[in-house]
Amino acid sequence: MFQDKYITCRDCSSEFLFSVSEQEFYAEKGFENEPARCPVCRQARKQSRNGGGGGGFRSRENRQQFPAVCASCGCQTTVPFEPTAGKPVYCRDCFQQRR
Repeated sequence: MFQDKYITCRDCSSEFLFSVSEQEFYAEKGFENEPARCPVCRQARKQSRNGGGGGGFRSRENRQQFPAVCASCGCQTTVPFEPTAGKPVYCRDCFQQRR
């Protein structure tokens, strides 16, 4: 049903392959339009819309961490939120045990 297809990127005018597996993926997801940009230009556009990767989803490495003391075992830890006075904060191990 599908065949490999070469498309010209609307941004950089280079040709890129729209493979059979990519076409199957697009069909599975219900996408009606073919990609208009090559993978490099797609990635660049995505990063520019997200302010260079600062918006939307953030990986754990990029998340701001705050120092805290575990309310259960007393060890020093960091958490991805600013602790609120009077509310317990747990290290990873104690948090997993409490779940």
